[in-house]
Amino acid sequence: MTNLPPPAEELRLLDAELWHLDARRAELLRRRAWLLHTLRAAPASRGGRDAGTVPSVPPDRDACAAHRPEATAPGVQNVLLVLGGILLTVAAVAFTLVGWGQMGIVGRSLVLGAVTVGTLGAPVALVRRGLASTAEAVAGLGLALTVLDAYALHEVGFAATGALAYTAAASALLAGAWAVYGLAVGAMAGPGAPSTEGADRRAARPVLRLPLPVATATAHLPLLLWTLAVGAGPHTLTAVLLVTAAAGATVALRAPAVPVRVVAVVGSLGTGTAGVVWAVRLGWGAPDAGTAVRSAALLGLAAAIALVVARFVPKPDVAVGAALASGLCAVAGAGAVVRASVPGAWTVPGCLACGVALLAAAGTPLPRTSRRGLVLASLTVQGLAVLWSVPLVAGALLGPVAALERPWSGVPRDFRAAVFTDVPWPPYATTVPLVLAVVAGVLAVVARRGEDRRPTAAVGALVLGWAAALVSPLVLELPYGAGLIVQGAVVVAALGCAERARRTAGGTSPLVLTAVVLAVVTSVCLVLVSLASEPVTIGVLVALTLLFGAAGPRPGIGPFTAPAALVHATALAGAIGASGGWPPQHTALLVLVVPAVAAFVAARPGGSPVTVPVEGAGAVAGLLALALAATDPPMLALVLSLCGVLLAATALRPKRRPAAHAAAVLFVLATWVRWAAWDVTTPEAYTLPVTVPALVVGWIGRRRDPALSSWAAYGAGLAVTLAPSLLAAWGDPHWLRPLLLGTAALAVTLVGARGRLQAPLALGGVVLVLVALHELAPYVAQVVGVLPRWAPPALAGLVLLALGATYEQRLRDAQRVRAVLGRFR
Repeated sequence: MTNLPPPAEELRLLDAELWHLDARRAELLRRRAWLLHTLRAAPASRGGRDAGTVPSVPPDRDACAAHRPEATAPGVQNVLLVLGGILLTVAAVAFTLVGWGQMGIVGRSLVLGAVTVGTLGAPVALVRRGLASTAEAVAGLGLALTVLDAYALHEVGFAATGALAYTAAASALLAGAWAVYGLAVGAMAGPGAPSTEGADRRAARPVLRLPLPVATATAHLPLLLWTLAVGAGPHTLTAVLLVTAAAGATVALRAPAVPVRVVAVVGSLGTGTAGVVWAVRLGWGAPDAGTAVRSAALLGLAAAIALVVARFVPKPDVAVGAALASGLCAVAGAGAVVRASVPGAWTVPGCLACGVALLAAAGTPLPRTSRRGLVLASLTVQGLAVLWSVPLVAGALLGPVAALERPWSGVPRDFRAAVFTDVPWPPYATTVPLVLAVVAGVLAVVARRGEDRRPTAAVGALVLGWAAALVSPLVLELPYGAGLIVQGAVVVAALGCAERARRTAGGTSPLVLTAVVLAVVTSVCLVLVSLASEPVTIGVLVALTLLFGAAGPRPGIGPFTAPAALVHATALAGAIGASGGWPPQHTALLVLVVPAVAAFVAARPGGSPVTVPVEGAGAVAGLLALALAATDPPMLALVLSLCGVLLAATALRPKRRPAAHAAAVLFVLATWVRWAAWDVTTPEAYTLPVTVPALVVGWIGRRRDPALSSWAAYGAGLAVTLAPSLLAAWGDPHWLRPLLLGTAALAVTLVGARGRLQAPLALGGVVLVLVALHELAPYVAQVVGVLPRWAPPALAGLVLLALGATYEQRLRDAQRVRAVLGRFR
């Protein structure tokens, strides 16, 4: 019994074996090439030696590669054939255009006709002999000669005929002749003609690849040239382009040869695109409805052609693209009629209606790819309509920003004047709300019925509905108060939608977040518009603060509404201060109420997602208060102190202990600002408020952790005061500062010695010595002035001698002092 391995293992074994076989085959081919090269070179290199004797050791691979030919034989053959055909064609052209006049009419006709017939007949014999590439080159030369024959025929017998008309007739005859010739050569070549398609398809496939594609390309010209020759109008010319595109598409769908299909596709796309562009130009520039209807009929023809192509093309992606083009052509045609029949502002709504109508294709028996393409066309039209509406929506959002430059300037005549103050009103804006509402309705239906795209469609419907409601008061030119009420209702509706979506989804969702963001954005616009009137501003801020504050405790939307309420409250505090005529530094005290409320809300037990956003909003309000009080140092000191109190209260919570450091910094800054306001220049007034808390913190830290170093506990606190005071003492001519500093340094040294602490002992001792040197410096200077000049060097020598004599003893003393200090904590 044979145990077969698993399929995956067997596949791996087969792949490995095939790889080894490929490697072995490549090695054998290299060996064969080297043997052939050696055999060919043997007679020349060895003279009379036996040519069949070959060395048994192959040369180096790099040496073999160096003798490898750089071009393949078929490649060289094709280059030679192409160059030969080009040169012969150039010679024929030169003969026709330059040397034509040297022969009579009979001679010219016989020569050119004989050469053309011989050239076109040669490929049959060449194909029978297996020279397919040579036959292809000769056939190309024959096709070029037929064009020269047509030119010669015009010059001899049809010179009076118009160039366009003759070219149209000649291109039609040449296209047909080339097609017949391409098919006939394969039939006349016989069964011995080579073919890569197999014996069963040899008769159906043409042997020559050039005549049929050239005939296909030329077949796009006759009808178009004939239309230009008869002077047809633009609509007829456009119809001819579309008919030519339809014929090319038919050939592309039914032709068996790939080159013919490629040429037909390119020609069909070129003529079809030109016809559609020209039809759109004629339709959207039509002076009356009749002309627009004719152009719409052309676009309808283009749409029908594209839809038929989508029905029969085998590739799904191409079919979807063709159906998409069909839908866009149909909408463009209908839009041209609408534009010529209704006022300009209703053109886009008319196109939108046609685009929405394309959605009905989803319920038709059309193929799935066609339905999908038509639906994509509908979505494209709707997207373009929405983009057309974007400028007005952007103006509604950004226009009120101009009110910041002239607050409380007076109630405008209507709501539009309050928003569009410096920007002209666009004339097309009348139908923008309708367009936005229609697209929002379509997306709402998709959100209700479509399972796959329900969240995205719901969000889109909400945003577009909000945009329609936002611009409606502007379009309707509502009074100022009515416009404010409408925008306030939009804020309430957005919050209500967010709450409903939260309950439906059971938590946060994209729809919830979108609704909350829209509510916040609308509230900001409402505040900016309300800046036209002082009482309106305060009333709007009060209402928004209460509204967002009431929505703050709700889960899911609280992280957005709670900080929004605090931001509106901050603006309300500033507005109240400005209304009361308070200076900015006094308004800062009112603004500080917001950080206090934020700290109280964030301190609620249990934790909440609202905590961090609320604390952030409170911090922003605190920074604003500091900025308002920055011009008044006494008030700035008070604001800093109050902010420090709030941070200290925040630090009482277990997860906010680091806030104590920020509180300490604020207290110190408040002290410094107060001293600066009192014109205090004594450095100790600025350093002691830092030193005392730092020493207290260090003392508490050492009590909790006895292993804490004295440098970590007291070093920074002592250095903050001792270093600036020492610098001030060295530049102070009076005796009080050095006395007080020396006393303090002595006390610090004694405390360090009693507690066996390195930091106080070292810092206090160094400062004490430096203060003593400062006090003795005048007397030392007097003594130095009395001594002769040789005394200082002599004194220095004695000192060095004494140091050298007692070097060992001093080392032992230093080691003993180091050991004593090492036992200190």
